Amino acid sequence: MSSTAVNPQVIDAINASQAAAMGGQVVLTSGAGKAYQSVAQSAAIAVQDATDALRNISTITTTAAGVIIAQMLVNPASPDSKVLATLQQVMTKATEDYVAIGAAAAGIVNEFPSG
Repeated sequence: MSSTAVNPQVIDAINASQAAAMGGQVVLTSGAGKAYQSVAQSAAIAVQDATDALRNISTITTTAAGVIIAQMLVNPASPDSKVLATLQQVMTKATEDYVAIGAAAAGIVNEFPSG
């Protein structure tokens, strides 16, 4: 054996490692797992965005309701009082949208093959 020859056991170990890490089934399973993680992360981001939107709408409607109530205390016959019902509808719709986005995100993740 020459001094530049590689020990056959080293070659066998490299081949075994390569087969374990790059075998056809491993690559397919790993790729599917990565795809699943990407879809799950995208769904989580969608839910986070929906949470932010709901929080923002809640802040806006609560602030508007506070202004209207303050005006009603000064003038109980204020025509702005009718807007309170609209604000409540806006908040109800925003909550429904949030629930729908969460359910859609969960459905997508649950239906996506994980490997």
